[in-house]
Amino acid sequence: MAEKNLGTDSIRWDLSCFYAGIDDPQIEKDVAAYVRKIRDFEKQFKGKLSTKLGPALAAWSELDMLQNKIFTYLYLLKSLDQNNEAVKTKTDVCEKNLQSEASEHLTFFIHELVKIPESAVRRQAGKEKIVAAHLSWINDARRMKPHLLCEKVEAALSKRSLFGPDSWSRFYSEVESTLAFHFEGESLTQSELLLVLNEDPDPERRARALLVFNEMLGRQFGALSAQTLNMIVGLKQIEDKDRGFKSPMEARNKSNQIPNDAVEALHAATATVGAQLARRYYILKGKFLNIHPLAWSDRNARLPFEGAGSIPYQEAIAMVFDAYESFSPTLARIIREMVRQKRIDASPGAGRDSGAFNYPAVLPGNVPVCFTFMNYLGTERDVMTLAHELGHAVHGILAGESQGVLMQRAPIALAETASIFGEMTTFNFLKARLIKNGDKKALIALNMGKLSDGMNSIVRQISFSNFERRIHAVKNRLSVSELDAIWMEVTKEFYGDDGEVFTYENCEHLWSYIPHFHNPFYVYGYAFGELLTQSLYASQGKFKKEKFEALYLDLLRAGSSKGAKELLAPLGLDPTRAEFWEEGFRPIKALLDETEKLSAECGLL
Repeated sequence: MAEKNLGTDSIRWDLSCFYAGIDDPQIEKDVAAYVRKIRDFEKQFKGKLSTKLGPALAAWSELDMLQNKIFTYLYLLKSLDQNNEAVKTKTDVCEKNLQSEASEHLTFFIHELVKIPESAVRRQAGKEKIVAAHLSWINDARRMKPHLLCEKVEAALSKRSLFGPDSWSRFYSEVESTLAFHFEGESLTQSELLLVLNEDPDPERRARALLVFNEMLGRQFGALSAQTLNMIVGLKQIEDKDRGFKSPMEARNKSNQIPNDAVEALHAATATVGAQLARRYYILKGKFLNIHPLAWSDRNARLPFEGAGSIPYQEAIAMVFDAYESFSPTLARIIREMVRQKRIDASPGAGRDSGAFNYPAVLPGNVPVCFTFMNYLGTERDVMTLAHELGHAVHGILAGESQGVLMQRAPIALAETASIFGEMTTFNFLKARLIKNGDKKALIALNMGKLSDGMNSIVRQISFSNFERRIHAVKNRLSVSELDAIWMEVTKEFYGDDGEVFTYENCEHLWSYIPHFHNPFYVYGYAFGELLTQSLYASQGKFKKEKFEALYLDLLRAGSSKGAKELLAPLGLDPTRAEFWEEGFRPIKALLDETEKLSAECGLL
């Protein structure tokens, strides 16, 4: 596939804040230091947390930061080249050594922490700032007390974890990174083939790309993916039973600090209101494309009047920067510093992870860092992805500065709020510019792009979640064909029967390339974040600009120190109300109404 000159060749990480390279002897020194610190921690604090909780939290934080330094570096290197044997070997050695040591010497900490009398915790919080600052972290750990197993069992499970679901997931990623798709005489990576599928103007070519993609997934890779899912689901079922979780989603909901009934209300609202809006959106898109019903390969197709040119990377980062600057100079400053420090890696290539991510960490010395990864191909969608991942980045930096290593990472559902807010900020900045220029067709294209993002973030992710709910409810092993059938059933429940909105030829194996399923029930966090952000964004009118910015920055700085309800209360929002989720769809409906009206005015319907 011909390379585009997008200016990404130089957009590479500088990882020198970690080590000089994979052969840097400091890695082994840090591993040895970590082992010493683990053993010292047990000697100093086992049986003494009721009186030494403050020093224990300080030492625990130091352990976490050193571990971050070692494993963040190895993870980032591996994401650049899944087949780098030196990195894989070093990672395996470090994981085995440190996991074994941690299981042996650190398992006591959480068990003892949850048993400390409340009076002892309050007494130490009154004397020591570090305990007071970490009360929410302590309380989160204590809320999981009913689901802890005995210390010996927890230690054994920890030792075995390296050879459980995570190992299957890593193997899956390695195989996926090597997939070569033979398309029209060329060998394409997954990212390159998906670019054809999503961006090519020729519907027949898009259909052929989907055929090639689905056929590859249906061969050996489908079997591998099915085996991976069966291992993950089966082990989770055993663990949930042993830990006393009443449903497959309960563990995730507790870690997200979201009540079960709020999550159920989110799924119900999406299956009704969201699905209706999705069908209406795709019917409108079909009219623009003059295709009815749409093929599944048309779902992300470019509109006939949508700009087809590639956007150079430097232009994209400038747009995102200007958008963030228009809302908050504080956020723009963080992005500027990330660019200066080379914390973004954007150049696609063989062997890399697919997709995009942001990786936050707090390193020794209480230094928060974030590293953003992309496969930038110059599309408008890539610009929004950049805005999305940098939303995660500013969140990680602000939370790391305010909360430290133990509470830097917000629960998944709340973490997605910052990223989607970044997307919306960029969207509204670009929209205002188009309105000023009077370019209605470009405005329609921008609106449709944002609506597409909403459909993917909400409806598609909840359909993913329902797929997970189905497979986690099955007690026996599922074959590829059975997974195919469940996938298609769930898809049609949201998007309609065959021929209503879509035809579904060559779709049955698409579940197999979605790695999020290896992290059970992760996906609903995207829908939670999108709908919450819609409500959050709409609430700006209640406040002066400076006040809202301050409230939003406080939200980001909170990290994991507050649950959803407490975090959003200053903004007048309550995600535990069932009506909250239906209200979150109102801005999406309004944008769809606006787009239909503009389309009629422009004679496009």
